[in-house]
Amino acid sequence: MPLCTLHLLSLHKTTPNPLSIFLATLQSSNVAPLVVSRVVRWIILPSKLSTEHLLARNMSWDLFLVLPSTSALPSDLTKLVQHHWSITAGVPSRLTQDFYQNNAKLLHPDAFSVPKLSQARKRVTSSSQNLELSEGLDAWIDEFVKTSGPETTGAVSMFNLLAFNPGMKEEYLKYGKAFAETIGSRHGGDAKIVGNVVKPPSSPSPSPEDASADGWDEIALAHYPSIQHFRDMLISEDYQEVNHRHRVPSLRDTCILMTSEVGIEGMVKSGAKL
Repeated sequence: MPLCTLHLLSLHKTTPNPLSIFLATLQSSNVAPLVVSRVVRWIILPSKLSTEHLLARNMSWDLFLVLPSTSALPSDLTKLVQHHWSITAGVPSRLTQDFYQNNAKLLHPDAFSVPKLSQARKRVTSSSQNLELSEGLDAWIDEFVKTSGPETTGAVSMFNLLAFNPGMKEEYLKYGKAFAETIGSRHGGDAKIVGNVVKPPSSPSPSPEDASADGWDEIALAHYPSIQHFRDMLISEDYQEVNHRHRVPSLRDTCILMTSEVGIEGMVKSGAKL
């Protein structure tokens, strides 16, 4: 099973145009990421695991990378990075094989293949921590889609970290099956990368940046045609029934970070695997 390393990066803000410079440096390096996304916002915050490294000092993450290896980032990239957090996972080869072509179809689908947005009445809650539509998240989405740019109407990628309660992984697998077959796919959801967390072979003694010792069990990167499709899923009764029956009780801790791949496509040259 191929090993992939997922990186969260906070860039030095003293660098002029830090995002553009990092992407240009990445493009000229020998690093070929599966995914490069701009971090948009937290959907669910971690409550027990990795909080010191993911949330300390109100840290603002800029980029999310998925690399198909366990190699360290080259020095010309790390010198542009102020804070760095990573986790390594074994990802099934069926997902990494032809990933670029399959991902391109997800990011730029035929318009007729995208599910229509529902007209369901929105039921909001006080918090989104159980993957429900909170009043605050609902208001933020309304404002977000009013702004210009491809991120507001285009595909989003939700980076998930998962830690299971003892003996409860089977319950989560029931949720995953329902997500893939009905409740997620109905809204355009697609788990395009999933994997079991492992300790990278090059790190016998994990560094503070390496999350393999933090207790996370799995990673997932879920695609949605837009943030509005994600919201549609959250407000659907059949989704919440499965969510509360199988997903919520199975998790010891989790977090979800919204990212956008289409938001940075215009910053790299056409045809580059970024």
